[in-house]
Amino acid sequence: MTSIVIGSRGSKLALWQARFVESRLRACHPDLACTIEIIKTTGDKLSEIALTQMRDTKGLFVKEIEEALLDDRIDLAVHSLKDVPAQLPEGLRLAAIPSREDPRDALVRRTGSGSWRDLPSGGRIATGSLRRRVQLLALRPDLRIEDIRGNVDTRLRKLEEQEFDGLILAGAGLRRLDLKQRIAYLFPVEEMIPAVGQGALAIEVRCSDDRVEKLLEPLHDSDTAACVEAERAFLQRMGGGCQVPMGGHARMDREEAWFDSFLSSPHGGRRLSENARGSREELRDMALRAADALLGQGAEQILQEFEALD
Repeated sequence: MTSIVIGSRGSKLALWQARFVESRLRACHPDLACTIEIIKTTGDKLSEIALTQMRDTKGLFVKEIEEALLDDRIDLAVHSLKDVPAQLPEGLRLAAIPSREDPRDALVRRTGSGSWRDLPSGGRIATGSLRRRVQLLALRPDLRIEDIRGNVDTRLRKLEEQEFDGLILAGAGLRRLDLKQRIAYLFPVEEMIPAVGQGALAIEVRCSDDRVEKLLEPLHDSDTAACVEAERAFLQRMGGGCQVPMGGHARMDREEAWFDSFLSSPHGGRRLSENARGSREELRDMALRAADALLGQGAEQILQEFEALD
């Protein structure tokens, strides 16, 4: 194979991710010609509608790209892993997971600096994520949380135009767009558990395309893959989508592994959490045990509350 077509969304961050994969592929395979095809997803077309108002958010940012992959219009797809549903369409698989960027959530301040502790009483904080909303309110119940949608540039512009006191984004996106200086504070996992897959990229291919999978082998990071596979196993066991305030995060060092998780009711009135520590080899089992523990604590009733909201 001397050429390859990469499918991507058209935002600045998505294109950064696609070009990162392209550069890594060309470094490993100097004779390979790469083309990026921009594909608009349903999530892009509905960029002004709050995720909390959508009935079904699964596949919102990947469905049309996966269709292009299945139709042989592209050879591989580059996604933010947190956008990829736990269950993939038949005929597709994740062939490579590159090394993960910092998965933590970041606070961006319009003026001043400091953490959530330094925000003004009753301050207005923007986020499009229920997961971030309920965890921030657990730290600062006095804050006013308001919905925001759009790509990173759009959200940063709205931060200024609408005079929010702060904005919460994934730190990974800001770092990748060379906006690290906008980060006022990174939330430790103990304060805000990230979304499943946050900070990681996923490269999706057709199951039958061994040639592309072989090209991608040098891009795969086994430690990152072990962590996100555990997180996705947790997500699949739990069910739920972007509209459910739920987090699952795996990490490891050379000897040990940790898994942190939580689930909250729609308005944050009831919160369940489960944390585990063990060996690296146990990580996936730890994630599944965490899901079972949450379900045993009443997670099914909380998930039913979200179904009733539909």
